[in-house]
Amino acid sequence: MTASFLARIPRRKSGLCSSVWAENLASMWFLLPIIVVFGVLTIVPLSQSFFYSLTDYDGWSSTFNFVWFDNYVRVFQDPDLLSALGFTLLYAFATTLLVTCLAIPLAVTLNKAMWGRSFARSLFFFLGVPAQAIIGLIWSYIFSPLSSGLVNKILAIFGIPGVGWLADDNLARFCVIFVSIWMQVGWHATLYLAFLQTIPADLYESARVDGANAGQQFVHITLPQLVPGIVVSMFLLMTGGLKIYDLPYTLTKGGPGSATTTLSQAILEKGIGQSEYGLGSALSVLFTVACIVVIVVQNGVASAVEKRFQ
Repeated sequence: MTASFLARIPRRKSGLCSSVWAENLASMWFLLPIIVVFGVLTIVPLSQSFFYSLTDYDGWSSTFNFVWFDNYVRVFQDPDLLSALGFTLLYAFATTLLVTCLAIPLAVTLNKAMWGRSFARSLFFFLGVPAQAIIGLIWSYIFSPLSSGLVNKILAIFGIPGVGWLADDNLARFCVIFVSIWMQVGWHATLYLAFLQTIPADLYESARVDGANAGQQFVHITLPQLVPGIVVSMFLLMTGGLKIYDLPYTLTKGGPGSATTTLSQAILEKGIGQSEYGLGSALSVLFTVACIVVIVVQNGVASAVEKRFQ
C-alpha cells in the first residue's frame, strides 16, 4: 500500500502543475488584448520617439541624418527648455503638497454635521468639474494686468494701483499654481471625504472615553486611516502636474517669456511649431524618463508610509 501511495505522488504533482500552468495560460489570453493595446499606443510611439531623437528629422522631409545624442545635449543647453523643466517640477510638487495640505482639513470639516453641508460639498466638488482650459480662460480675465481685470478693478476701488499679475515672471507662476490649487482642492477633498466615511465611529468614541482631544483624534485615528487616500490623491496630483499643459497655456500662453511654459508645451512648440521633431522627440524621451523616476520614488515612499501605519 505504501509503494502504491508513493507511486501516485509524482502524478498528482504533475497534474497540479499542469492545472496551474493552464490557469496561467488562460489568464494570459485575457491579458493579451490589453498588452497589445498598450504596446501599440505606448511602446511603439515611444520607440519611434527615441529613434527620431537621434536624428535631425523635421517632420515633413523624406530624408534625415543621424545626429545621435546631439539633440539631448541641446536640451540641457537651451535655457528655455531648462526653464520649462524647472517650472513643471515646481508646479507638480507645489500643487501636490499644497492641495494635500488644504484638502484634508477641508474634508474633515465637510464631514462634520453642520447646516448646508450638502451644498458646500457640491460647491467645492463643482470647482474641479469644468475643463482646465475653460478655467484658465476665465481666470485670465480675472488676473488680467489691464485695468479691465477683475482683481485690478477691486484694487482700484480701494485706491490701490493695478498689478501686472500675468506680466511678471514670479506673479505669473504664482497665479498658475493658485488657480490649479483652487480648482483641485475640492475634488481631492471629496476623495478624502469618501475615506473618512469608512472610519468606524467606535474609534472616536473610544478615544473620547480615554480623554483624547480633537487634535489627538486627528493625529492618531483620522490621519492613519487616510493614508491610502493620501497615496491615491498624491499620485493623481503628481502625474497630473508633470503632464500639465492646458491650464498654464490658456492662462498665460506660457509667458511672460517662458516663465510658465511647461514641458508638454515645449515639446509641442519645438517638435511641431518649429519643425524640430528630433529635438522635440529627445525632450519627450527625457520627460518620460523623468516622470518614471519621480513616480517610482513617490510610490516607494508611499509604500513605506503605508507599511508604517499598518
